[in-house]
Amino acid sequence: MGKLEEARSIFAADKYATEASGIVIEEVRDGYAKCSMKLTDIHRNAFGGVMGGAIYTLADFTFAVASNFEKEKLTASLVGQATFLSMSRGSVLYGESELIKDGRQNCFYQIKVYDDLGVDIATVSFTGVHIDKFKR
Repeated sequence: MGKLEEARSIFAADKYATEASGIVIEEVRDGYAKCSMKLTDIHRNAFGGVMGGAIYTLADFTFAVASNFEKEKLTASLVGQATFLSMSRGSVLYGESELIKDGRQNCFYQIKVYDDLGVDIATVSFTGVHIDKFKR
């Protein structure tokens, strides 16, 4: 099994992101993830725009994959801040992570959200804390 298939298998347990929101992991490597979300009517508000919560969910899941895949410790988010830049007229949103700093206890990522038309939709920053893995 390749890394992409392994990541998809592990994060399939995140049902809200993968099933309810329809997010797919497109690419993964150390400290990096790219995810996509095909937009449907359930992602849109009463006026036809993409819900901010849907955009944030894509960014949060992208952060989770980038900061947790093949890591010795888990990463949980401490702070997440979204800046919404434009409405999307596209049919697919992408979240792409950038690791800014990965320290012993904390990390900082920026997630760029853009659509299939190349429009920047949002920038979401996350501060995470590294914690010991636990069993369910």
